[in-house]
This record gives sequence, structure tokens and C-alpha cells, in this order.
Amino acid sequence: MATANATQPKVLVVEDEDTLLFTLAHNLRREGYAVRTASRGDDGLKMAREEPPDLIILDVMLPGVDGVQICRLLRRDSDVPIIMLTALGGERDRVAGLDIGADDYLPKPFGMRELLARVRALLRRSGARPAKISPTPVLTSGDFQLDPGRREARRGGELLRMKPKEFDLLLFFTQHPGRVFSREQILDQVWGDDFFGGPRTVDVHVRWLRQKIEPDPANPVRLRTVRGSGYLFEG
Repeated sequence: MATANATQPKVLVVEDEDTLLFTLAHNLRREGYAVRTASRGDDGLKMAREEPPDLIILDVMLPGVDGVQICRLLRRDSDVPIIMLTALGGERDRVAGLDIGADDYLPKPFGMRELLARVRALLRRSGARPAKISPTPVLTSGDFQLDPGRREARRGGELLRMKPKEFDLLLFFTQHPGRVFSREQILDQVWGDDFFGGPRTVDVHVRWLRQKIEPDPANPVRLRTVRGSGYLFEG
């Protein structure tokens, strides 16, 4: 077993099935991660706040506080990548998981290699943000501004709070104004080949963006839906 050190990515696993919890922790440690575990939701939430991890693997059904509520609470002040685990595998349940702020959703039973691949993909994306300010100019559209170098977006001068993937999607749209992109094209360009989700992920993130950049999210004028084709950003 690898010895924990400051350079190891920290993974918090919150799961109430003892056998699965042990298996997850064992395999993650073999991959070189520093792992902490909790079998109750309230304990997991406390651990996530006291010592923020680099990624959380979170079961939906937990004693104390369930995974849905934990995800909602963490999303108020944290962008930590979250993989939700659940025995509910329908599309509605997967979309609900994304709606509350999860970055990925894995129905049980699942293969350990797939889970580890998703962990690597999320950690790679969350750690790939540039440390230096880019010389890319600030993009302006009416009262909306986007600064790629600082990874900041403002509307009416007010800073918009965004998850990393929301910002990536918005940046993609602003760099291609007036062009229609299908959901599959957006997934390929913004999420990349190592993403395991489906096209509904794009819809969820577009809805989140509209809540932040549109004067009236129910009647979008900047980020429009082109029926049967995809999405179009009006610069």
C-alpha cells in the first residue's frame, strides 16, 4: 500500500455498505490516492468540510444525511468533483443527480475499472485549469463579460459563481458565436473523449448557464435552442 503524502490526490468515499466501502478504499489506495472513508452521511459531510478532498465518491442512500442533501449543501460553497453512486439507474435518476450538482453518476452494480477511469478523468479535468492569467481578451456581450484568463464571468458587474465545467461550456459558446452545435459536438469539444455521460448532460449545464446569463431564463436570447439541431450562442 502506498504511503500518503502531500502530492497524492485526496478522495473521500461516503458509502454505508461495508463491503463496497472497503473495496472502493482498497482499490483507490492501490491506485495511489489518499483515501478517507465514512459510512454515515453526516460524518461524510463533516469530513468534506473540515478537510476538503480533491474528489468525493458519494452514495445516494445514506444514514444520517442522504447523498442528495450532502451534494446540495456542498455545492453552496464548493466545486469539488462528486461522483454519485446509486442503485437507481433510470435516466430520470441520472438527470436528477446532475441537476443537484454532481459531476458524474454511476449506477450500481458497476465495474471497478470503470469507476477508477471516471475518477482519473474528473481529477484530470479539475486539475487542468491554467495557473497563469491568459492573454486572451475579455469577451463582452451587452452587460455580460467573460475573462478567460481569470476564469471569471460577470453580468452587470456582478461576479457569477460557476462550476468549472459550466465555465468551460460558456467559454466554448462565446468563442463560437452564431454557430449551431449539436449536443454530441458539444460533448466532444467540452467534455472530451473520456466522458462517460450522455447528451442530457449538455441540457443540464445549459439550463444552469441560462439561470446566470439570461435576463429571462425561460425565454433565452443569448443561449438559444435550435430545435432539432442543438444550441446557438448569440454574441
